[in-house]
Order: sequence, then C-alpha cells, then structure tokens
Amino acid sequence: MKIVIFGLTISSSWGNGHATLWRGLCKHLTRLGHTVVFYERDVPYYAGSRDFNELPGGQLRLFSNWGETRSLARSDIGDADVAIVTSYCPDAIAATDLIMSEGRAVPVFYDLDTPITLARLMAGETVSYIGQQGLKDFALVLSFTGGPRVAHEFRERLGARDIRPLYGHVDSDIHRPVPPEPHYRADLSYLGTYSDDRQRGLEALFVEPARTRQDLRFLIGGAQYPDDFPWSPNIYFVRHLPPSEHAPFFASSRLTLNVTRKAMAEMGWCPSGRLFEAAACGVPLLSDHWPGIEEFFTPNKEILIARDAQDALAALAMPSPELQSIAQCAYERTMDQHTSDKRARELVSLLEQAASSGANRQQQSEEA
Repeated sequence: MKIVIFGLTISSSWGNGHATLWRGLCKHLTRLGHTVVFYERDVPYYAGSRDFNELPGGQLRLFSNWGETRSLARSDIGDADVAIVTSYCPDAIAATDLIMSEGRAVPVFYDLDTPITLARLMAGETVSYIGQQGLKDFALVLSFTGGPRVAHEFRERLGARDIRPLYGHVDSDIHRPVPPEPHYRADLSYLGTYSDDRQRGLEALFVEPARTRQDLRFLIGGAQYPDDFPWSPNIYFVRHLPPSEHAPFFASSRLTLNVTRKAMAEMGWCPSGRLFEAAACGVPLLSDHWPGIEEFFTPNKEILIARDAQDALAALAMPSPELQSIAQCAYERTMDQHTSDKRARELVSLLEQAASSGANRQQQSEEA
C-alpha cells in the first residue's frame, strides 16, 4: 500500500509524543513493503530541535504553508491507497477536505489525543483538527485510547462509523537494554514534557518522595518545565532528551515513574508510549493508576502501582532482586505485545479491513 499521512510532527520529538510513535510505525510499515509519505508543517519550534531529517524507505515532506504544498499533496493522494489525518495536525481540516474531494484513498483519522479531544467536545469547545462534518466521512477512526467510552463518544458526538484502538508502542531497535550512564544515575526517574494536569500526580509520586528521601537521587528529563517547579536539592534535571538518549536514561534508573494526564487517566485504557519504552530498556515501572492498566501490564508482577507518596516510597524501598524480576516480566510482555513491529502489523490489518469494507459498500451502492 501507499500510505499518505498528514500529522503534527515526525521530525522533532521536542515537547510532543507523536514523533517517536510515528517513527517506529513508519519504519516497520516500510519494512513490511509499504510506501509511506509523511506531510509535516515546518514550524520554528520543531525546526529548532529537529532530531529526524529523513524517513528511511519513505518520504518526509516539510512545508511552510498549506497553499504551497496542496498541489503536491493532491498528487500523492491521487495514487495512494490510504490517507491518514491525525489529531493536532495544523492542516488537518484542509487535508481532510482534499482527501474527501479526491475520493480515491481510504480516509482514516488517527486521534493520538483522544481524551483531550473528547474533553474539549464535552466542554463545548471547538477542536481545531476536526471539521464541521465530524468524523462521519472517515472509513476508519483510530484511537490512541481504548475502553468502553471511546467508541460511544466518537459515534454519538462525531458520527464516526468504525472506531478501533491503536495503542502506543516501542521501537525496540532504539529502546533496549544498554549500559547505565553515570550522569543519568537515579533511584527514581521521570521522563516527560511538563503538563499542568500531570503536576499534582508528579508532586505526589515524585516530588514528595524526593523530599522524604533526601539520601536518594531523583532525575527528571523533559521540556517546558517552569522556573517555579518545586525542585529540591536531590532532584536533578536534564533538558529535552532526544529518543537516542532514552535508553541510557532509563537503563541508569533503579525505578522509573509514569504519570498520566488527567483526561487520559479519567478515560482509562491509555498506555503512554513511555511505559513501553521504559519496559523495553529493562527498568522497573512505577505508575499512577487508571482503568484498564492491567490489560497492558499485570500489577505487582510486571508493574508497580502508586496512588500516593507512601506507595512510591514503598516501591523505592523494595529489594533490587524483586524490582529486577518485575522489570524482566515487563520486558517480556512488551517484546511480545507492544513493539512498533506488532503495531504496524495491527495497523495494516485494520487498513485492509477498512479498504475491504469500503469496496463492499461501493459495490452494494452500484448494484442498488
């Protein structure tokens, strides 16, 4: 298949979770023999931190504005089998209109920010990447978040016909066990972009334990942290880490923390790609709780759950052999179920089903 994608970014992992996921998916789609073309608006804040300049086996099309690339996009869509529009794509509505007007490629919408989308809809706010037609014209709607609410809400609020989850994943070529690095050494680490709605959880599960255990070393890696963040002397900081540094960052931690954004935690079934990345690097996982987490990792066997600072402190006090056993089980589960190769194959299967369903609907329409 030729797959054309209109996304937020694949070229820069700064301050977003989309890029790393797309890199893994696109790499494995091309390995499976498919052709991928990725359209990304070239904006200054991503250009200034670009850590991915070409799409091996595919094409990365950077452009300054939609007007200058519309003709090329039409040409790509004209001989494509599938065209995907994603959440937070700056030109999502224009790309959707073009895909629908051409009428050839199977139209797919991939929401990598489902809880945020639904929270805005329920608050009566506009969603910049979904037009007035909602999602009813898409043959397939993919959601980064699963669970019982998603299909109902997308169907009722946006008219979506076929809604399927396509969860996060890890590129095991990049995220794998590596030797620890002294400058990343930590008893508890946290890797993530700053977010207001994660701050309460981060303070409870990271900052408060750090204040209690001044004898331990805590490390945060990420971008956009404010000057008034409640640092303590034993909390260290590494500004934005490119994906190539994720493996040594995780591998140097005795334990690493996952904190979920509020809207995602309330929705549930929302595994962050960071969970799979850390597990693939062989580090024990500590996470806040959200509905459905046990479908991805078994609590107390493959992951530790913390609801408050005391739970986090108890995890930090666990013997190293117990933590390593949990890490090994999570690694095996991740390699079996949550790699980019597995997700790419899932995506291909879903796209083939959507194309087949569309062909059947077309045939029935013609016969009628």
